[in-house]
Amino acid sequence: MAFVPVPKDLTRVKSKILFHLTLRQLVCFSAGAAVSVPVYLLAKGSIGTTYASILMILILLPFLAFALYEKDGMPLEEVIRIMIRQKWILPGVRPYQTRNLYEILQKSEENGEEDIVEGKEKREDR
Repeated sequence: MAFVPVPKDLTRVKSKILFHLTLRQLVCFSAGAAVSVPVYLLAKGSIGTTYASILMILILLPFLAFALYEKDGMPLEEVIRIMIRQKWILPGVRPYQTRNLYEILQKSEENGEEDIVEGKEKREDR
């Protein structure tokens, strides 16, 4: 009797369309080929085949990354969008601020005070 392995989480199963590739991978590979192959064909006459092929590979790398990279079930553009949002659009607020004890000591020395109570300069009672 033949057994077929069935994944436990069926939401992670992606339908393959052509050549064991998903639609996303096919679109990204096709777009990469549509951009990089003409660049290679135009550049090989002027800079040589070696440098033209390196240029073609460098142009093709972002398309491959968008086609193949996936982290925690999210594609690369989603990961980049989240990183940009966290770093620049909505930067985190630090609610906790530390006290610089060295600065407090330095101020107390400048003011001529010798006693420091709980990180603050000692106040004179009125």
